[in-house]
Amino acid sequence: MGGSLARKTQMQLQLSKSMAEELGLGFEESASVDMLPGGGGSSGSRAGLEARSHRRPWTLTCCLLLLPILTGLTIYLLVGQLWAQGEDCILDQIPKEKAFLPLHQRAYMPPPRADGGKPRAHLTVIKQPPTHHLKDQLQAMHWEHELGLAFTKNRMNYTNKFLVVPESGDYFIYTQISFRGTSSECGNIDQRKQQNKPDSIIVVITKVTDRYPEPSQLLMGTKSVCEISSTWFQPLYLGAMFSLQEGDKLMVNVSDLSLVDYTREDKTFFGAFLL
Repeated sequence: MGGSLARKTQMQLQLSKSMAEELGLGFEESASVDMLPGGGGSSGSRAGLEARSHRRPWTLTCCLLLLPILTGLTIYLLVGQLWAQGEDCILDQIPKEKAFLPLHQRAYMPPPRADGGKPRAHLTVIKQPPTHHLKDQLQAMHWEHELGLAFTKNRMNYTNKFLVVPESGDYFIYTQISFRGTSSECGNIDQRKQQNKPDSIIVVITKVTDRYPEPSQLLMGTKSVCEISSTWFQPLYLGAMFSLQEGDKLMVNVSDLSLVDYTREDKTFFGAFLL
């Protein structure tokens, strides 16, 4: 009787061990469950192990299904964060007036220039040095390029009446010359009375380049000064876009330097900037 009980117990242990190995349980855990006192302990442990063996595939299946979902959600959040950071970097690099453009328009904006900005200059009037004025000959203007409102930036240089273009491109060139004088008696045959009273004033923006032997006129403006009043004040403004080459020189010529109003820098000025 004792031998039969021992064999029965050994068979139960072997069966429990094999079932525990299939379900991933350790042998010691299975043995401890099977050695519970009472005859119903063995059948109860088997039922528990069978229930676990049925639950394990479902748990593993749920984990395998949740893994790609969690992975995709994590990637989505990371990509969204990187995109937001990249958009903030773009907004920091583009001008404020273009910060509210749609994203598809910002994508085609050129990258920031390595030198920090485009060439530009704004020159203001100074008192012109006395020169001998020949009849029907235009005179070149001198300019202030450092003080007050005047500046030259990003390799745009001013030297000896000329604004020197540092790189090829499309430039907007502008000038305003304000004249002041006494009334002209237009049509008067007495020329002696009109020596300091011209009938018209002229402003010309001229380009000088090594590719051509003669200077070329880019813009020209003229105005009659046959006024009724004894004194007159007349500003002339010129401005347009031109394609320039590196090394081109720009200057402003006027019909009579003695008539230029140099009292204020916001009345007479000259400038250019790369578009």
